[in-house]
Amino acid sequence: MNIKNKLQEKYVYFRTKKNSLNLKTLLYLILFSLGIVIFLWIFQVLFLQFSYEHYQIKKINTIVNQIGHTNLEEMDAVLTSLAYQNEVCIEYESNYGTTITYNTLQVGCGLDKNISSITKIKNTLKSQDSKKSGVKLINPTYKTKAYLYGINIDVGYIFVYSSLEDIDSTSIILKGQLIYIMFLVLIFACFIAYFLSKKITKPIINITKKAREMGKGNYDVVFQENGTLEIDELARTLNGACSDMKKIDELRRDLLANVSHDLKTPLTMIKAYAEMVRDISYKNKNKREKDLNVIIEEADRLNILVNDLLDLSKLQSTTTGLSLEEYDLVLEIKNVLSRYDIIKETEKYQFILELPDKAMIHADKNKLNQVIYNLVNNAINYTGKDKKVIVRVIDEEKKYRVEIVDTGKGIKACDMPYIWDKYYKNEKNHKRNVVGSGVGLSIVRNILEAHQFKYGVNSKKNHGTTFYFEAKK
Repeated sequence: MNIKNKLQEKYVYFRTKKNSLNLKTLLYLILFSLGIVIFLWIFQVLFLQFSYEHYQIKKINTIVNQIGHTNLEEMDAVLTSLAYQNEVCIEYESNYGTTITYNTLQVGCGLDKNISSITKIKNTLKSQDSKKSGVKLINPTYKTKAYLYGINIDVGYIFVYSSLEDIDSTSIILKGQLIYIMFLVLIFACFIAYFLSKKITKPIINITKKAREMGKGNYDVVFQENGTLEIDELARTLNGACSDMKKIDELRRDLLANVSHDLKTPLTMIKAYAEMVRDISYKNKNKREKDLNVIIEEADRLNILVNDLLDLSKLQSTTTGLSLEEYDLVLEIKNVLSRYDIIKETEKYQFILELPDKAMIHADKNKLNQVIYNLVNNAINYTGKDKKVIVRVIDEEKKYRVEIVDTGKGIKACDMPYIWDKYYKNEKNHKRNVVGSGVGLSIVRNILEAHQFKYGVNSKKNHGTTFYFEAKK
């Protein structure tokens, strides 16, 4: 069983290495280098041979044309010059049996030897009716391709011979060395590819390791830039994501702490007053009713907390829709504010209303009432010592702008991007005057976005905060 597990581990290891970016980069670079070497071989050996052959035939044709325009008196000097300048063999056979060969020292010359196969070809060319004709042949001495051209002149016959393969000793040595050079280049390219692949993949591997740490909950990791545009962009993006996740994680912990506190406080009160009713005030009607009212109020507080969390969960899913209807926004605002009569009497809060007589809109009445309720709750919780809350409806051309204003300390500029977050709370230790769950603004955002209503907040330090939304007529 142990052997089987080890084999499986080895298989997974090699399979992982096979698919690694480092190995793939190395493989691609080696293949690229090999392709360059093969390309070099084709052009330096195969294509070079073709080019050399084409060049030699073209050169012979040029020589033949020059011979055809040469006077007999100048023929000897011209043939000598052409043979040595162009590195070809030229043979002149006169009708009187005289034979003169030019440049017989040229490597591979087949005209200065009595080679039967070449002699046979020469006789064939002389027997033809055409004045000029050429043929490719194999030099039996060097086993190389050659080209023989015959020119019929009035006083004899001229043969121009040239090898179609570069059989110079230097060229042969260079061709032989080219094979070793290509092997050395390939080995060198493999080393370069290896180190280059390491350089390319190292920052990606480092980012992957740190991303794995971030996935485990370590948001203190820093993704380093290395001067490569794409890697730097990735590092900056991941650093931003890491910072946001760290912030969200902190806010999540704050929410759990706040919700736990909000649950614990009413539960403690309910238990304490229930024990008081059981042990002390059960015989005293007035005291008993007072204690029972406290229990009911704390139960209502728990109910509101749970409902807020449920509402947020529903709004963030796609299971709930909007029930749109035509109704008077001003009337509904007054109905919502009537719930706060108790705190106006007991805690002396002032609600300043700046409302038109009527504001007919098309929206989901219950959900928009939730928006107003949460914004008013928020204003009550954070307003200043004067305990003033302003509720204003402004009649504009195609919409009504609803503003809820408090006179508190305002919101810091650095906190503004996060105020609508479901985990956000402006002050962790503020004293609430009314019940709430701390997720009110997130509920507001989800409802207004579902309605496609524009919304926002304006705040100035020590000068209060204004939350607003714009409801279409």
